[in-house]
Amino acid sequence: MNFFSIWAILATAISRFAFVGCAPTPVELVETSNLERRTASITSVNGRLFNIDYKTQYFTGQNPRGALRSCAYKIQTGYKVTRVWGFGTTNNPSATSDVYYQILNSTGQYINYNTNNGIARLDYAVSAAEKYGIKIILPLLNNYDALGGINTYTNVYGGTHQGFYTNAAAQTAYKNYIKFIVSRYKTSTAIFSWELCNEPRCSGCDSSVITNWASQTSAYIKSLDPNHLVSLGDEGWLTSTSSYLPNSDGSYAYSGYEGVDFEKNLAISTIDYGTFHLYADQWGYNYTWGSTWITQHNQIGKKLCKPVVLQEYAVPDGQNRIAIEGPWQDTVMSKTSIAGDLMWQFGTKFPSGANPYDNYAMYYNTSDYQTLGNQHAKVVATRTAVATL
Repeated sequence: MNFFSIWAILATAISRFAFVGCAPTPVELVETSNLERRTASITSVNGRLFNIDYKTQYFTGQNPRGALRSCAYKIQTGYKVTRVWGFGTTNNPSATSDVYYQILNSTGQYINYNTNNGIARLDYAVSAAEKYGIKIILPLLNNYDALGGINTYTNVYGGTHQGFYTNAAAQTAYKNYIKFIVSRYKTSTAIFSWELCNEPRCSGCDSSVITNWASQTSAYIKSLDPNHLVSLGDEGWLTSTSSYLPNSDGSYAYSGYEGVDFEKNLAISTIDYGTFHLYADQWGYNYTWGSTWITQHNQIGKKLCKPVVLQEYAVPDGQNRIAIEGPWQDTVMSKTSIAGDLMWQFGTKFPSGANPYDNYAMYYNTSDYQTLGNQHAKVVATRTAVATL
């Protein structure tokens, strides 16, 4: 039996009710006779968990770099969700060798329809996800310069990185791009959610800047597509004055320096679920702190009755990944009701010898992957869909 058939059968094995803590919602029982015509659905929220293909469940997955790769490997692992970059902007097409979907410069705003390096590449990723039954989180903007981020808008419309969020011309152009992407894929069951930005930051800004931007932009997406989920895509920065962290030391992750307040953003009505990332080494914390970070975000999700996803986590090459990330996964699984986790990042060996990955990549079929990928996915698949922690 092929892997797609197995997934289809599992998608029909649904309880009549899924009690997920905040608001138990009746879940339709899918008849076996409808197996062929009902193997995929648009993902929805059920309390603090997600209903994916007619089944309320926890999930695990990974972040690939660039377009969707190695679907068969992900299915064999048991991954259900992956992130695929939905952004890709250049100001100068002749000077870039990357795939790009949009051109922004003094002459106007254009979509790249070239079949080799344009929007056809994203079309393929969505099509492949539909074929293999994988769900895609699609970020529509990048905070960083790679693959054309916020800088490609400020290069054309002026101002600073921090000013992007309130720059009327830049926001109009960004919404034009949002409309194009959302309209193109809004009927696809492969789309898990639209993500406003990969790791948005407004360093030194009051958190209201990004909160207002997130509120306005998510509402705009909902006006285009009320069916799919919307997330912010932030790293989950907290603030030292928050009531749920009375003893915070005000260090980097709790300082509010990056202009993000996770709790305020999660409270936005048109943000369906929260995201947070975990890079203890980059942020100046010891690795055991990771479990504290996970638990704190779970508490906020429980307070606001919304799902929360650990969307990126990793340690660099040379570290004992199983000893470090294993306890993080255990915290997710046994001590919280975190709805899903996605490791950064999925790596495969290219026949050409090319290596587009950073030193946080975890390669398929290594011993680390067998434990933190395959074994973890099996445990997640058997977890009862109840969110009470």
